[in-house]
Amino acid sequence: MYMKHKQSGSLVEVLDVAALSDPCRAAVSGRFHAGEELQEPADFPKGELVFPSGEALPQCWRDADYKKH
Repeated sequence: MYMKHKQSGSLVEVLDVAALSDPCRAAVSGRFHAGEELQEPADFPKGELVFPSGEALPQCWRDADYKKH
């Protein structure tokens, strides 16, 4: 699955899609999808990722206690 990195605008290939929707995980493993060479995997905080359309991640994916707010 591809997400967009807010600061750079580059696409990030999410390597662990299950972690993206897990509200107990603050970051996901992924790699920038830019250039011709395959980039090294890195951890990306969920707060830095949005859908390619620019829409933010659902709150239930980012906050385990979202129902209490």
